[in-house]
Amino acid sequence: MAETKEKKYELIQNTLDKKKKSKFSAYSDLIVGKPGLFSMLKYEIITAMFAEWPGAVGIFLRSIFYRFIFKKVGKGLMIAKSVTLRHPHKISLGNNVIIDENVMLDAKGVDNNGIDIGDGVFLGRNTIISCKNGDVILHPKVNLGFNSYIVSLNRVEVGQNTLFAAYTYVIGGGHISDEIYIPLRDQDTHGLGIKIGRDSWLGAKSMIMDGCNVGDYCIIGAGAIVTKDIPDYSIAVGTPARVVKDRRAQHQAT
Repeated sequence: MAETKEKKYELIQNTLDKKKKSKFSAYSDLIVGKPGLFSMLKYEIITAMFAEWPGAVGIFLRSIFYRFIFKKVGKGLMIAKSVTLRHPHKISLGNNVIIDENVMLDAKGVDNNGIDIGDGVFLGRNTIISCKNGDVILHPKVNLGFNSYIVSLNRVEVGQNTLFAAYTYVIGGGHISDEIYIPLRDQDTHGLGIKIGRDSWLGAKSMIMDGCNVGDYCIIGAGAIVTKDIPDYSIAVGTPARVVKDRRAQHQAT
């Protein structure tokens, strides 16, 4: 029987277990993702030389040399300084992608595809995209405001032109808590996945929980917590989020 997502996630969590692996192997598994000394040296040299180079010169140098560690890079890439990359060989970037300072892109996983970022996507300062054996797909012209956070134990997909305001969280997974006397970190995880439609807007500090989908052309109010599916064209607010209006209503009335 194939290993479950939960068991594979446990393998990722155990990569720092010093009794099982050397420090070199643990670091390679966690950060670089590809085995072998050559892959390690290529990652270390490129990131050490160019990750912190400031200004336009740094952006230009990273647009050239980071191509050697990413899976795919389009034209017009702009990466600011202090961007953290993990398993970059599983990160694809389209044309004219902009990544602001202090962003983390973590495509870590045992058999996942990783992170796929479409044309014209903007990732705001301090944003984190973390694959925990899941995948994250951002379609063209998605805009993530600063301090946004996406985590995926399965698949998180965001439709084109969708906007995230600051501090928006998309939680594509979590821990099961059935057992009281077993630490939560040692219990199984769940990753049902999340799909957010096109041309939607997630307000500041809103949160989308695992297994919940947001339709096309939706607006999620600031601070709302989505705990169930939101239909197309909806305006949803509150904790938990509830639909208060259909955006088509005003057009149908005229």
